[in-house]
Amino acid sequence: MTQSLTDSSSPHKPRILFLYGSLRKRSYSRLLAEEGARIITEMGAETRFYDPMELPLCDSVPAEHPKVVELRGLCEWSEGQVWTSPERHGAVTGVLKNQIDWIPLNIGAVRPTQGRTLAVMQVSGGSQSFNAVNSLRLLGRWMRMFTIPNQSSVAKAYEQFDDDGRMKDSSYRDRVVDVMEELYKFTLLLRDHTDYLTDRHSERKEAAAKLVAQTAAKAVL
Repeated sequence: MTQSLTDSSSPHKPRILFLYGSLRKRSYSRLLAEEGARIITEMGAETRFYDPMELPLCDSVPAEHPKVVELRGLCEWSEGQVWTSPERHGAVTGVLKNQIDWIPLNIGAVRPTQGRTLAVMQVSGGSQSFNAVNSLRLLGRWMRMFTIPNQSSVAKAYEQFDDDGRMKDSSYRDRVVDVMEELYKFTLLLRDHTDYLTDRHSERKEAAAKLVAQTAAKAVL
């Protein structure tokens, strides 16, 4: 029996994981992610970052590689995630896509993304665009995540951060606050009910069929 929506909520802070899509020393996707992390931390969340430097290309090494193990462990720890990418050639970067490709839909009985909340953000070197965030939404749906309605797209990102990497006061930053606030609220509302919300008829049917087959096999033995 799955849990009810009226069950009490977890006492710990919402756990939010940030992934970003650039390896540059002054990475604007990382700076935007760090600004988001500061904002949502002030709201009461616990945040962690994954550094994609030295993560091998997906399937080029065994899944036991330390960087892969680290990434998957952080995904299991998280209750919500923020994916931030530069827009390159009208799409997300290979750096961010590679991270997502390393995250399987399930690891044994553990599903490291299903039921997590997700916020998507992007930075652009030119005019405002939404190609990257739209692509990230498709990926989030494929990973069975609850992607929140709001999103952030920062145009001419090189103009939006000061020398210390802090985001300047602007309508772009206001939108980042909106996104983090919405992610925080959705995570609080959903994190204790993911089993209920992601419970599927087809999967229950498949599990029941497997149980019948296993029981029959044991009876033969």
